Amino acid sequence: MPRTRLYPNAAARQAAYRQRLAGAASLGKAPGGPSPPGHTPGYPRWKSLLRQSQTSLTILRTEMETYYESRSEPWQESERGTAFLQRIEVLEAACEALEELEW
Repeated sequence: MPRTRLYPNAAARQAAYRQRLAGAASLGKAPGGPSPPGHTPGYPRWKSLLRQSQTSLTILRTEMETYYESRSEPWQESERGTAFLQRIEVLEAACEALEELEW
């Protein structure tokens, strides 16, 4: 027995999905969104977010360094290569700054 259709077409189904997604974000259920209603943000949440940020930036830095090292020497010495290396250095400084925020 076939299921009854909830939506007349794919556009209506997509619109309903976007509406549910917007509703979840307004309630604080979206990842990285605000704290749920009735919860006061505090040190445990902040420590967790800080740890996540450090992990993400460390992964980013490692991947960028690997990419830089895998490129040819002429590319590394070019304008693009030096600009890329400067981005890595800024990223390292950001990682060091986050380490200073440890509680």
